[in-house]
Amino acid sequence: MPQALAVDHSLRIQRRLLSSPLYDEAATLVLYAAKDNESETSLIFERALANGRRVLFPKIASDNPALSLIRVRDREELRPGAFGILEPTGTEMVPPALLERTLICVPGVAFSLSGQRLGRGRGHYDCLLAAASPQAITAGLAYSFQVLSRLPQSPHDRRLGFIVTASAIHLAVGASPSAESRAL
Repeated sequence: MPQALAVDHSLRIQRRLLSSPLYDEAATLVLYAAKDNESETSLIFERALANGRRVLFPKIASDNPALSLIRVRDREELRPGAFGILEPTGTEMVPPALLERTLICVPGVAFSLSGQRLGRGRGHYDCLLAAASPQAITAGLAYSFQVLSRLPQSPHDRRLGFIVTASAIHLAVGASPSAESRAL
């Protein structure tokens, strides 16, 4: 995807999420620093900070597939880390099990409308989603061409509650009752 088109679609995806009940209900947001042409989260980050929300970013430990979630209060607190992805430099860690009124935004290579996600193959986000509170809301941020009818699934893969594209927010087919209560 050409960079200019990626920027345009990424802004539309972020605006769609920011104008939704998913964002409105979240006291905490887990965001990611986009790699390559993944949908950005910078607008969501800026708005969340301006709205007084707690924002967490993942940090990858080289010897552990689990992501650590670290609070970030300013863009300057992000530095290149594992795999060249921006990671938090702070020390205020939040355990995923305590993320109740939280919106967890997840990147991916591809998504399905049933909430399946194909990542980069290391299982970092599957571990995070498995450890997160059942009350946390999970959303994949996707360009429309990344949304497929189905994806390969393995036993450790975790499904998302929502898929957010530039044109719609899709409630994942078979989403948890917690997600269904937030249906748009």
